[in-house]
Amino acid sequence: MTFLHLCMQKEIQIWTIKDNYKLGTDIQSKVFAFAFGLVAEIERTFISQRTKEALRRLKAKGRPLGRRNESKNKIHVLDGKVKDVLRMHENGIPKTQIARVLGVSSKTIYNFFRDAGKCDLEQIP
Repeated sequence: MTFLHLCMQKEIQIWTIKDNYKLGTDIQSKVFAFAFGLVAEIERTFISQRTKEALRRLKAKGRPLGRRNESKNKIHVLDGKVKDVLRMHENGIPKTQIARVLGVSSKTIYNFFRDAGKCDLEQIP
Protein backbone atom coordinates (compact mmCIF):
# COMPACT_ATOMS: atom_id res chain seq x y z
CA MET A 1 0.00 0.00 0.00
CA THR A 2 2.85 2.36 0.78
CA PHE A 3 4.32 1.69 -2.64
CA LEU A 4 0.98 2.34 -4.38
CA HIS A 5 0.48 5.53 -2.39
CA LEU A 6 3.98 6.72 -3.33
CA CYS A 7 3.31 5.98 -7.01
CA MET A 8 0.05 7.91 -6.89
CA GLN A 9 1.77 10.89 -5.29
CA LYS A 10 4.38 10.91 -8.05
CA GLU A 11 1.62 10.50 -10.66
CA ILE A 12 2.96 7.15 -11.84
CA GLN A 13 0.39 4.88 -13.47
CA ILE A 14 0.38 1.17 -12.69
CA TRP A 15 -1.33 -1.34 -14.95
CA THR A 16 -2.00 -4.88 -13.83
CA ILE A 17 -1.39 -7.28 -16.69
CA LYS A 18 -3.62 -10.13 -15.61
CA ASP A 19 -6.79 -8.18 -14.82
CA ASN A 20 -5.97 -5.05 -16.85
CA TYR A 21 -6.53 -2.63 -13.97
CA LYS A 22 -5.14 0.85 -14.43
CA LEU A 23 -4.14 2.63 -11.23
CA GLY A 24 -3.37 6.30 -11.63
CA THR A 25 -4.13 9.47 -9.71
CA ASP A 26 -7.91 9.54 -10.14
CA ILE A 27 -10.44 8.73 -7.40
CA GLN A 28 -11.33 5.36 -8.93
CA SER A 29 -7.69 4.26 -8.68
CA LYS A 30 -7.57 5.33 -5.05
CA VAL A 31 -10.70 3.30 -4.33
CA PHE A 32 -9.21 0.25 -6.08
CA ALA A 33 -5.96 0.59 -4.15
CA PHE A 34 -7.84 0.92 -0.87
CA ALA A 35 -9.98 -2.12 -1.71
CA PHE A 36 -6.94 -4.23 -2.63
CA GLY A 37 -5.22 -3.25 0.60
CA LEU A 38 -8.32 -4.01 2.66
CA VAL A 39 -8.76 -7.42 1.03
CA ALA A 40 -5.09 -8.27 1.62
CA GLU A 41 -5.33 -7.25 5.28
CA ILE A 42 -8.51 -9.30 5.79
CA GLU A 43 -6.88 -12.33 4.15
CA ARG A 44 -3.81 -12.02 6.41
CA THR A 45 -6.11 -11.90 9.43
CA PHE A 46 -8.02 -15.00 8.26
CA ILE A 47 -4.80 -16.92 7.66
CA SER A 48 -3.57 -16.01 11.13
CA GLN A 49 -6.86 -17.04 12.72
CA ARG A 50 -6.91 -20.38 10.87
CA THR A 51 -3.33 -21.11 11.88
CA LYS A 52 -3.94 -20.26 15.54
CA GLU A 53 -7.11 -22.36 15.60
CA ALA A 54 -5.32 -25.37 14.08
CA LEU A 55 -2.52 -25.06 16.64
CA ARG A 56 -5.08 -24.84 19.47
CA ARG A 57 -6.80 -28.01 18.21
CA LEU A 58 -3.49 -29.89 18.01
CA LYS A 59 -2.49 -28.72 21.47
CA ALA A 60 -5.89 -29.76 22.88
CA LYS A 61 -5.35 -33.25 21.42
CA GLY A 62 -2.07 -33.42 23.33
CA ARG A 63 0.17 -33.32 20.30
CA PRO A 64 3.44 -31.51 21.00
CA LEU A 65 4.04 -28.42 18.89
CA GLY A 66 7.32 -27.38 17.33
CA ARG A 67 10.54 -29.23 16.88
CA ARG A 68 11.64 -31.86 19.38
CA ASN A 69 14.88 -31.01 21.17
CA GLU A 70 16.63 -34.17 20.02
CA SER A 71 15.69 -33.72 16.36
CA LYS A 72 18.54 -31.47 15.33
CA ASN A 73 20.11 -31.78 11.89
CA LYS A 74 22.16 -34.92 11.35
CA ILE A 75 24.27 -33.32 8.62
CA HIS A 76 26.17 -30.11 9.32
CA VAL A 77 27.82 -27.72 6.92
CA LEU A 78 31.16 -27.99 8.71
CA ASP A 79 31.26 -31.82 8.84
CA GLY A 80 34.70 -32.88 7.64
CA LYS A 81 36.05 -29.34 7.89
CA VAL A 82 36.49 -29.12 11.65
CA LYS A 83 40.27 -29.55 11.58
CA ASP A 84 40.54 -26.89 8.86
CA VAL A 85 38.51 -24.47 10.97
CA LEU A 86 40.62 -25.12 14.05
CA ARG A 87 43.90 -24.84 12.10
CA MET A 88 42.89 -21.51 10.56
CA HIS A 89 41.76 -20.20 13.94
CA GLU A 90 45.07 -21.25 15.55
CA ASN A 91 46.91 -19.39 12.77
CA GLY A 92 45.11 -16.20 13.77
CA ILE A 93 42.73 -15.97 10.83
CA PRO A 94 39.62 -13.99 11.83
CA LYS A 95 36.35 -15.92 12.07
CA THR A 96 34.73 -13.89 9.31
CA GLN A 97 37.62 -14.74 6.99
CA ILE A 98 37.32 -18.44 7.90
CA ALA A 99 33.64 -18.27 6.98
CA ARG A 100 34.45 -16.65 3.65
CA VAL A 101 37.09 -19.28 2.83
CA LEU A 102 34.76 -22.17 3.68
CA GLY A 103 31.75 -20.62 1.93
CA VAL A 104 29.54 -20.47 5.03
CA SER A 105 28.03 -17.59 6.97
CA SER A 106 30.01 -16.01 9.78
CA LYS A 107 27.13 -16.95 12.10
CA THR A 108 27.90 -20.62 11.36
CA ILE A 109 31.52 -20.16 12.44
CA TYR A 110 30.56 -18.24 15.58
CA ASN A 111 28.03 -20.97 16.47
CA PHE A 112 30.74 -23.58 15.88
CA PHE A 113 33.06 -21.94 18.40
CA ARG A 114 30.19 -21.33 20.83
CA ASP A 115 29.27 -25.02 20.71
CA ALA A 116 32.91 -26.18 20.69
CA GLY A 117 33.08 -25.75 24.46
CA LYS A 118 30.28 -28.32 24.84
CA CYS A 119 32.22 -31.18 23.22
CA ASP A 120 35.72 -32.64 23.18
CA LEU A 121 37.41 -31.34 20.03
CA GLU A 122 40.37 -33.72 20.51
CA GLN A 123 38.16 -36.69 19.59
CA ILE A 124 37.11 -35.24 16.24
CA PRO A 125 38.45 -37.30 13.28
